[in-house]
Amino acid sequence: MILQHKIRLQTKGFNDITDITPQLKEFVEQSQFNDGHVIVFVSGSTGGLTTLEYEPGLLRDIPEMLEKIAPMQGSYHHDKTWHDGNGYAHLRAALIGPSLTIPFQTGKMQLGTWQQVVFIDFDNRARQRALHVQIYGE
Repeated sequence: MILQHKIRLQTKGFNDITDITPQLKEFVEQSQFNDGHVIVFVSGSTGGLTTLEYEPGLLRDIPEMLEKIAPMQGSYHHDKTWHDGNGYAHLRAALIGPSLTIPFQTGKMQLGTWQQVVFIDFDNRARQRALHVQIYGE
């Protein structure tokens, strides 16, 4: 059996990082599965999902690192085509990726002690986001 959920987020854009670990833990608990997997996917090409230690230093380090790799003020072919100024956001999203799979055992996600699941909105404006969650197990 596969259970489906949706996480709706109102984000600020500009590398807004949201910890979604509590929602995922709740979905796993509600599933009453002992062992299985949680899959999370973001609809949209300017957001990404990853894991990190959700602490103030990294919440600053991640955007600073991404600014070095794909600067907001860079020159992008995407922007020349669409004139929307978010070419950097598409590149950052491609780098981080749109989905994650997290195993769980005995009803608990197998995350490290300091590891949280986060959604990052790279776009250049506030957005309404939908994250699709599937849980399967036994």
